[in-house]
Amino acid sequence: MRIGTGYDVHRLISGRKLVLGGVMIPFEKGLLGHSDADVLLHAVCDALLGAAGLGDIGQHFPDTDPEFKDIHSIRLLARTYKMVRARGFSIINGDITVFAEAPKLSPYKEEMKKNIAQTLETDPDCINIKATTTEGLGMIGKGEGIGAMCVVLIH
Repeated sequence: MRIGTGYDVHRLISGRKLVLGGVMIPFEKGLLGHSDADVLLHAVCDALLGAAGLGDIGQHFPDTDPEFKDIHSIRLLARTYKMVRARGFSIINGDITVFAEAPKLSPYKEEMKKNIAQTLETDPDCINIKATTTEGLGMIGKGEGIGAMCVVLIH
């Protein structure tokens, strides 16, 4: 068994759609990034890559590559998991925390879990998603960005 961790943060801006866990969330701002900037899925990708000893998301999907411009991060997760499977690993569980002052994510967590579980070929009960605020502190607390962290266990 191997453990991996991942973390990502992106700035919120006007004129972009907000996508978290592969779910389009109605909100007045979206996350800035080369892809759809889905911090939740980026954290999962980094955790999986780390657990499998495969480097990090920037190494495999650089923001300088036009192939990944505006790509849906669920596709990045699928490609990441294919690399992990090629090394002979499968997922045991993933625990994800999203840091955001707004919007409230509770209504979307089950759909996020289903998206991730389907992509990782596992049961949704093996994926846990939590959301919290930073109590008004820092860039996330000021509503300037959203962050996510993930821990995965693979075997």
